[in-house]
Amino acid sequence: MKIKEVLKWNVRVSMLYAFGIWTMLGTYGYYQYMGRNDEKTVVEEKETLPNPREVTIQRPHMKTTIIYKENFVPYTTRIYNFLNSHRGDAASGDSQDSTK
Repeated sequence: MKIKEVLKWNVRVSMLYAFGIWTMLGTYGYYQYMGRNDEKTVVEEKETLPNPREVTIQRPHMKTTIIYKENFVPYTTRIYNFLNSHRGDAASGDSQDSTK
């Protein structure tokens, strides 16, 4: 490639980059001005007896319900305990001293 062609491509890529950045900034400003970028979190209360272990979070684009179960053990802890039980560590309690 010649130097003039490289300079032309440099200008073209720079213009494309500038157009993209200004579009992104303009869109962000528009949404801030119009108030569409506000995240409104609403905790929903049910009309029946509320369950103390259930929390509902509602946002404009999604609704999340979290249910806390009694005596629930996370899967990562279950896997960790399972692997430790087969490894035979002294801390796991499976291995015993056989010195007599």
